[in-house]
Amino acid sequence: MSSLRGFALSIFVLLFLPAAAQAQSTGGAEYVAPPPPPPENMVVAGSVATLLPDGSAAAPADAPIQVQQAIWAANKLQDKPYKYGGGHAKIEDTGYDCSGTVSYALIAAGLLKSPLPSGPFMRWGERGKGQWITVYAHGGHAYAVIAGLRLDTSSYSSRIARKRKVIASTLERGPRWRMTMRPSRGFRARHPAGL
Repeated sequence: MSSLRGFALSIFVLLFLPAAAQAQSTGGAEYVAPPPPPPENMVVAGSVATLLPDGSAAAPADAPIQVQQAIWAANKLQDKPYKYGGGHAKIEDTGYDCSGTVSYALIAAGLLKSPLPSGPFMRWGERGKGQWITVYAHGGHAYAVIAGLRLDTSSYSSRIARKRKVIASTLERGPRWRMTMRPSRGFRARHPAGL
């Protein structure tokens, strides 16, 4: 008889307790997992790079692989601080200056062998704007426009950007993608051959 009672108790536990346990509520909010981070080497349709909510950029699918590699490399610098001389003594550094930032992206794309200061960028590559990559330089500053986005350590035009709803990191000093262009007066425009 006791074995029959034990069997009946087992059936009761299996059939009714799980339903009762599921029906109980703690009153707390249901856990919702955060969205996954964007893929490291994200690509978007078209010929223009897209600034993502985390401050990184998605490379355009229509761009040559060197352009995509430059964008993906520059994404790795988005949390780095501005550091005078950064990116020159060593390519992987704790911070980057303007020409160190541009150099990092170009080296990763196979378009530059070693870092250049801003002055030598005035003679680098070919004259004028490129179709995909343009480096703007004068003796004291350098920045690049890659597939329509500005890669710069200066938050130039941040007043304009603040009036719009912008990604906060684009207003910070340091190697970042910028939502706004800046006047190129006083800078020499150079580009890699064929790009």
